Amino acid sequence: MCGRFVSSNSPDSIASYFDAAVETEALPANYNVAPTNDVYGVVADGDHRAVRAYHWGLVPTWAKDVRIGSKMINARAETIAEKPAFRSLFKKHRILVPMDGFYEWQAIEGEKRKQPMFIHRADGEPLAVAGLWSAWRDKAAGDDAPWLHSCTVVTTAANATMAPVHDRMPVLLAHDRWDEWLDPANQDVAELASLLVPAPDDLLVMHPVSTEVNSVRNKGPELIEPLDTAA
Repeated sequence: MCGRFVSSNSPDSIASYFDAAVETEALPANYNVAPTNDVYGVVADGDHRAVRAYHWGLVPTWAKDVRIGSKMINARAETIAEKPAFRSLFKKHRILVPMDGFYEWQAIEGEKRKQPMFIHRADGEPLAVAGLWSAWRDKAAGDDAPWLHSCTVVTTAANATMAPVHDRMPVLLAHDRWDEWLDPANQDVAELASLLVPAPDDLLVMHPVSTEVNSVRNKGPELIEPLDTAA
């Protein structure tokens, strides 16, 4: 799964990288994004791409309560076309979630504690993570209730780099597949599903970081600093 990640870039920087327009207020830099936080997402309509803000944790249109989103932070690639919460969104509500990198916790042999690892691209470029989005409104609050835009991150089986740490990883899309993924007119489920594969083994690198990341209250840049394991 993908349960924590880093988002430190400004919306202008993200828009430049994804060739998109900024259509949101800036969010604070967050080196420990957790479920239910607001995150940036890139969506498209025809040739127009936009950077907008989304609640992380998908709230389907039929949901009675926003709290369901905390259970829908990830969507498994293997079942995304079948699950009622995801299948219609998979056809036409796809998104890219920009990340600087993400965290996973590696088991330590003979110990109960786990070592947090920060995982990012070897070349330092942002990650373009496949996701789905939805718009939800509390029907009990009436027709004037505000819309909540939310998203989930698509995960797939781990590649060789990730396997020693976790058996899942987010789906990372290469630049030349962004248009195909984002285009809402593209509803070829089989073609879209073919994109949801593990990243190349040489794309990512990782290093151990402080257990300070275990607390969602900690959100500063020191969280991604390599841990001095020799100390």
